[in-house]
Amino acid sequence: MKLFYLVVSLHLLLIATVHAQDSTAALIRKIPDKYLSQVKKKSDKLEKQVTKRTDKALLRFIKEERRLRNKLAHIDSLKAQHLFVNSIEALGNMKSRMQGKLGKLSRPLQAGGPYLDSLQNSLAFLKQSKDLLNQSKGVTDKLNGSLRSVEQLKDKLQQAEEIKAYIRERKQLLNEQLKQYTGFSKDQQKMNKEAYYYAQQLKEYKEVFKDKNKTEQKAMELMQKVPAFNDFMQQHSQLASLFNIQGAAASAQSLEGLQTRSQVEQLIQQRIGTGPNAGAAVSQQMSEARNKMDELKSKFPDLDNAADMPNFKSNDMKTKHFLQRLEFGSNIQFQRSNKFFPTTGDLAGQVAYKFPKNGSTGLGLSYKLGMGTDFDNIHFSNQGLGIRSFIDWKLKGTFFLNGGYEQNYQPNYIALPDGVGQQWTQSGLIGISKKYKINSKMKGSIILLFDFLYNQHVPRTDPIKLRTGYTF
Repeated sequence: MKLFYLVVSLHLLLIATVHAQDSTAALIRKIPDKYLSQVKKKSDKLEKQVTKRTDKALLRFIKEERRLRNKLAHIDSLKAQHLFVNSIEALGNMKSRMQGKLGKLSRPLQAGGPYLDSLQNSLAFLKQSKDLLNQSKGVTDKLNGSLRSVEQLKDKLQQAEEIKAYIRERKQLLNEQLKQYTGFSKDQQKMNKEAYYYAQQLKEYKEVFKDKNKTEQKAMELMQKVPAFNDFMQQHSQLASLFNIQGAAASAQSLEGLQTRSQVEQLIQQRIGTGPNAGAAVSQQMSEARNKMDELKSKFPDLDNAADMPNFKSNDMKTKHFLQRLEFGSNIQFQRSNKFFPTTGDLAGQVAYKFPKNGSTGLGLSYKLGMGTDFDNIHFSNQGLGIRSFIDWKLKGTFFLNGGYEQNYQPNYIALPDGVGQQWTQSGLIGISKKYKINSKMKGSIILLFDFLYNQHVPRTDPIKLRTGYTF
């Protein structure tokens, strides 16, 4: 009887194993081939962007350092030789390595963050499980190409991070060494700006890179349903390599030597004493430090290092390309009826080009929808179109000065009972707008405008216009 139960158990275990393998294979085969090509395309694009921007930054720093060396040599030749003897060559070597003319870095690659790490591990897992993939034409080549692109991208990002760190340290050294000389403040400011915008541009590139499309989301969702993939991630992720974690069983042993919370608290008590007010003192100091950090983060949310904090008024739009500077929106305006025309609602769409923190300017189109004369006579009709131009300029806080010029086409006005009317009317607008945040991706606005050309309209329209709008 025991032998019978053993045979049955083994048989059931075998069936369960085969079923699990079939289920895993079915999930992996559902991963679209397009996922591999999109990962490669994204990685190649970011690599080119990082290489191009880094090359541009290094060229500017080499040029500035040569100019500073020549300028300082007229004042203190020994100081100029000592301060710039190795830096220009070091910047040139970094530039050559970034272009692939020198060997790659031999140290472990940790650049790119959790997103790029999970992307690389997903491809490595698929390569390990390539026999289960959908064996369409060229899928293995696509997989190898995508994995190679991600690895090359990580190498470029690692080099960029080291260059950023070198520039940061170099900037601090030059600021310290040149402050004793007059006439170098503008040169230092120029280098400080280049260092800041270079760091911000890299951050901007990586933020755009992290946006997932539908194909990528579907692929990751399918792989996360595979237990073998989750085990693979535990063993090969950056966190696992950092702490030498090889599965849950080894976690406790791998974390040996790290300080526990109780050990940290004990160390703090040894430093400040164990009196009745010791805990309150620590809490107060931590609260003050936290408030200070929150204040700095609110002013400079994109910084990842305190040394990158600018000592000048930064331009947030400088690191964004043209399309990222565009802001799309819409607004609506109602106009009451009179004896000449019905109540209308102006439905408008617009696109604006954003200035650095101060405002925006743009163009828009509007459609005039007729809605009848009152609640007892609701009738929808076409009442014309409009072309708009506008500018917003920040006054204080969330209040903006708003102005614009508009042309409105109203075809029905020419057929007024007395035979007088204008098909095209122009409006010159000036007013105030109040903007408010709705969520992380949408803002609202209320705009109060005065049309100083209203008395030229035939028939005359209301001079005051109230609009509510949204921007995305």
